[in-house]
Amino acid sequence: MEVAENRKARFNYEILETFEAGLVLTGTEVKSLRAKKVNISDGYVLIRGNRAELINCRIEPYAFGNRMNHDPLRPRTLLLHRKEINRLRGKVQERGLTLVPLKLYFKGRFAKLLIGLARGRKIHDKRAAIREKDIRRETERELKRYR
Repeated sequence: MEVAENRKARFNYEILETFEAGLVLTGTEVKSLRAKKVNISDGYVLIRGNRAELINCRIEPYAFGNRMNHDPLRPRTLLLHRKEINRLRGKVQERGLTLVPLKLYFKGRFAKLLIGLARGRKIHDKRAAIREKDIRRETERELKRYR
């Protein structure tokens, strides 16, 4: 079940590679996710020491939570293998790439985050992407008319 998607990321960045990571969450955060009260469009992933953390991702406090409710902007630890973390750290430091969250979803009962290793797009690249999208939409429209 898909909870949130970062559509802006695919426009602003060229996604080179994707990784699936688990999330360390509290109970009220899981309940808020199931209610789709989350915003990942401003988030990014940082690697600190031997841990990958999701920063600036807003999960709203659970509406029926008590005084033990969670902080909406706290950094959340991502569950990745050590080899994956080391590989990502090397690529981010070496080439100036960044890690952006693409999609947040449930796989069975576990919350998963699809993160992308991305390179920022320039303005002319964004224009080209818009042009390609318009062409694709026009061809689909024409094909639909002849069916």
